[in-house]
Formats: sequence, C-alpha cells, structure tokens
Amino acid sequence: MKLIYAIVRNNDSSKVTDSLNRKGFYVTKVASSGGFLRQGNTTLMVGTEDDKVEEVMEILKRECGPKQEVFTNPVGSFNSVATNVMTTVSGATVFVTDVKYFEKI
Repeated sequence: MKLIYAIVRNNDSSKVTDSLNRKGFYVTKVASSGGFLRQGNTTLMVGTEDDKVEEVMEILKRECGPKQEVFTNPVGSFNSVATNVMTTVSGATVFVTDVKYFEKI
C-alpha cells in the first residue's frame, strides 16, 4: 500500500478531488501554504494499492499540470510602477511513501 501526498494549488484542489473521487479514490484535504509565489495550497492525501499509484498520478497530471499565469510584480520603491510578469506555475508536488500498516476504523 502507498500513501500519496500531493501539494496542489487551491485553484486546482476541487477538480482534482472530484476526479479522484469519481475513480473511487478517497482523499483527505489539508490546507497548507508556501512556495515561491506565497499562494495558498492544499495538500491531498490519498491511500491506495501499489498498482493504482500511476492512475492517481495521471489524474494529477491531467487536472493540475503546469500553467502560464500573469502576476503583478510590485517594484520596491514608493514611486515605482508595478509590472506584470508571465510565469509558469507548477501543477503539483507529489510524494509517494510506503505504508506498513493500514486499518480503517
């Protein structure tokens, strides 16, 4: 058995969770934050059998793959004008760990 931790952008969390649920995966959502752009994230935890890990990964890739977005880049001084910057935002950071024991109570 595996436990998959997927850290996704808040914007993507609902559609990822919905897609995983439709395929029969149970998901636990935990609010988190961090990263370069300091935007809200959601950490998804999915427990699954070893042979289902690739299916979860495909759903993650499809629903929250990297995207291009425009962000306002505030310039340091008071009289400066903010500029817009196009950047690629990551879709997800994923960790897969082994589970030695699991029991649903």
